Amino acid sequence: MQQEQAVASAAPMFPAQLTDEIHVTEPAQTKLGEIVSQAAADGVIGIRVFVSGGGCSGMTYGMVMAEAESARDAVWQKGGLKIFVDAVALSYLEGAEIDYTEDGEPRFLFRNVFSRSGGGGACGGCGGGGCGAH
Repeated sequence: MQQEQAVASAAPMFPAQLTDEIHVTEPAQTKLGEIVSQAAADGVIGIRVFVSGGGCSGMTYGMVMAEAESARDAVWQKGGLKIFVDAVALSYLEGAEIDYTEDGEPRFLFRNVFSRSGGGGACGGCGGGGCGAH
C-alpha cells in the first residue's frame, strides 16, 4: 500500500482538461470534427495526439482516431471535438499549434513545438515544423 502511494505521488501532475496548453486552429477543428463524425459509427470518440522518438531526425508528432479515453489523458474539448493527449506527449506539445491546410497536399501541421520546454521546434524529418497526421 505504501509503495503504491509513493508511485502515485511520483507521477507528474498534468491538467485533466486542456485549455491553452495547445492551440487547435479553426481549420484543424473543422477537419478533425469531420473525421470523428465520419468514424463515430465505428466507436471513434475523438483524436489522440502522440509524440514518438524520431532518432537522429528528432521527435515525430501525429494523430490517430481514439476509441477510448485513458485515465492518463488530458482532454482538449471544443464544440463536441475531443483531443486526447497523454502526459508524455503534453510535455513536448505544450504551447504548440495544430493546424490544417489544403495548400498543395492536404495535411495537419504541428507548429511551435517545444515552445515551453525549449528545443528547435522541428517536427521529425519535416524541417519547418509541418507533419502529416494519419
